[in-house]
Amino acid sequence: MNHIPATITGIDGHEGITIVDFVAAQQPMRMMALEIDPALGVGTKVTLGIKASNIALGKVPLETISISNQLNVIIEEIEKGRLLSSVTFRLGDTILESIITRDSLDRMKLQAGDAVVALVKSSELSILEKI
Repeated sequence: MNHIPATITGIDGHEGITIVDFVAAQQPMRMMALEIDPALGVGTKVTLGIKASNIALGKVPLETISISNQLNVIIEEIEKGRLLSSVTFRLGDTILESIITRDSLDRMKLQAGDAVVALVKSSELSILEKI
């Protein structure tokens, strides 16, 4: 599980759905949730969680896609497996991991030092804790 320190910048709810906006490493992020702790508000510092298998990687930002979270990151290290590969990357001071297929890694020709976009659906983020 990846842990991302963030600050809540907005909360909007309607009919049982809540959209929470954050800033993490000076980049905007968004989460969709069915309910959140009513003690959370704008300015609250939290730790967000995301599974490594729920982070896709791209070479360029995509304007016409429904994925809200497109984070500009730098690849730190790659561990190539036979079927899957672990790609660690830096978001500000935080190191995160994405698990992608070996085929995707080879097709994209990813290397340490590459600037890429980490793609995370808003429904895949969760608030792990208030900090």
